[in-house]
Amino acid sequence: MQNLLFLIPDYIDKSHNYLQIFGFKIYYYALAITFGMLLCVLAAIPLFKKRGEQPDFLLDLMIGVIPCSIIMARLVYVLFDINSFHSFLEVIDIRSGGLAIYGGVAGGALGIFIVCKIHKKPVLKFFDFGAVMLPLGQAIGRWGNYFNQEVYGAVDPKGIGLPVSVYIQSTGNYHYALFLWESLANLVLFALLYWFLYRYQGKRNGYATGLYFIGYGVIRAIMEPMRDAQFNLPLFGIEALKGMEWVAIIMIIAGTAILLVNYFRDLKDHGWAMNGKDMRAYFDYMFEKPKKKKKNAEEVQEEESTSVPVKKISAKKDENKEETKDEK
Repeated sequence: MQNLLFLIPDYIDKSHNYLQIFGFKIYYYALAITFGMLLCVLAAIPLFKKRGEQPDFLLDLMIGVIPCSIIMARLVYVLFDINSFHSFLEVIDIRSGGLAIYGGVAGGALGIFIVCKIHKKPVLKFFDFGAVMLPLGQAIGRWGNYFNQEVYGAVDPKGIGLPVSVYIQSTGNYHYALFLWESLANLVLFALLYWFLYRYQGKRNGYATGLYFIGYGVIRAIMEPMRDAQFNLPLFGIEALKGMEWVAIIMIIAGTAILLVNYFRDLKDHGWAMNGKDMRAYFDYMFEKPKKKKKNAEEVQEEESTSVPVKKISAKKDENKEETKDEK
């Protein structure tokens, strides 16, 4: 049994993982991240409209989110592997690789916060939008690891190929394709969160953010122990502390806390108790069914006018039946 994804090669040569335009190298990793951002913007447009926000505001958000995400992603990566850097030039050389997704998430949140404060928008509401879109961007961005032959697991003794494993040139072996597994898991998380926020009719913001923290925290908590040791970065260079695993656990705890706080606040605001009847009322509040559109006066008058001939015709039929009976 070999590569089931036969249209996708088991690896891209690391020495040719870029496009060269006028002597300038554009790496496939950068293209994957850019494509992921573009898909997030396109997917956010119908969600913005559904939630009563202008899609034009997406441009303002991206102006704040992109630079903050890149800076924080690099900063967190450097802090988690600080012993590998020996000069400031190495720290800022992001083209050589090294971005931490957790830092990107924190930077994106900072960018949203700044832009919302400038435009006097509800921060938590746009945190929810960001929480829904993030897994989509992460799912696409993970393919950058495929092009760079990084973030893989243990050796696959059978050498099955994709979707189970990928070939790593530096080791000369097939390793479990964690990048693909996490990409698929993120797509599932994105679909669930998108459905949730699209159907959500409650007034309190923060639910989608809490769900993202829990969902992505669980994904990373499962994936981190399976990573090759060189990609499971120690916390502040201390080998005994696997930083990313701790961050995943903290995300799960934080997400659970956000959901519980929102839940009990909603119960208190509406005077609900934790019983079956009130729980049904709570879910009706969370996922309100679309209300039927009220008919205006013209529509009612038109229906009445069209229904009159029908009554007249039925009356004539009844008269005809009576006449035939009399004739008999």
